[in-house]
Amino acid sequence: MSQRKPGGWGDSLKTIIYAALIAIFIRTFLYEPFNIPSGSMIPTLLVGDYLFVSKFSYGYSNYSFPLSPNLFQGRIFGSLPKRGDVAVFRLPRDPSIDYIKRIVGLPGDTIQMKQGHLYINGTELPRDPDGGYTTEGDGDGPPMALKQYIETMPDGLKHPILKASDDGPLDNTDVYHVPPGYVFGMGDNRDDSLDSRVLDAVGYIPVANLVGRANIIFFSIDAKYPWWEIWQWPFEIRWNRIFQSIH
Repeated sequence: MSQRKPGGWGDSLKTIIYAALIAIFIRTFLYEPFNIPSGSMIPTLLVGDYLFVSKFSYGYSNYSFPLSPNLFQGRIFGSLPKRGDVAVFRLPRDPSIDYIKRIVGLPGDTIQMKQGHLYINGTELPRDPDGGYTTEGDGDGPPMALKQYIETMPDGLKHPILKASDDGPLDNTDVYHVPPGYVFGMGDNRDDSLDSRVLDAVGYIPVANLVGRANIIFFSIDAKYPWWEIWQWPFEIRWNRIFQSIH
């Protein structure tokens, strides 16, 4: 009786299918990769950072799955972000677009900017000077010299923010009342971030639009040179940012 020889095309195809199913499972339920295309989250995240987002942090919604099928309403195993979480979400006015911001407001909170300072529920968040910061420039303009601060959230989480001034267009706002079922996101690069402060562009973020929490940077590159200059690739990698956790 002849025996089937291992290692044929059938086994190879089976291995590929298994690997694809495992990858789909991980991407759908555990971690999904994202890259940072703009400077709104500098200095926490830089243009050219690649990061893993944990899909299970806030539970699962239709936006957790490829192609966002309309399977159910709300979230399964849902939980709210913590103030200060860096989260990926689908833009409310165009759910095909992914955004990433720091969640500063939860349902029922009031949010306001006064003279460049953030107020949550009427209380000013402390911010301590932390020197200066010069942006690298991301193709939208030249490098800029900014002031860096360490801002402290109500539960004690500290994170850096950047400010060009305290009298910009979004530095003095009305009071925002975060509705039930929504959160409020802001960029750490406060004067160069289109975020929830602009109600007709981003506005309040439905909890159902949350994709996950940004966990760790797994790769980072500044891409200053043309892609065909292969010899420059090792020098473009930001080695010190690889496997850096995100806070």
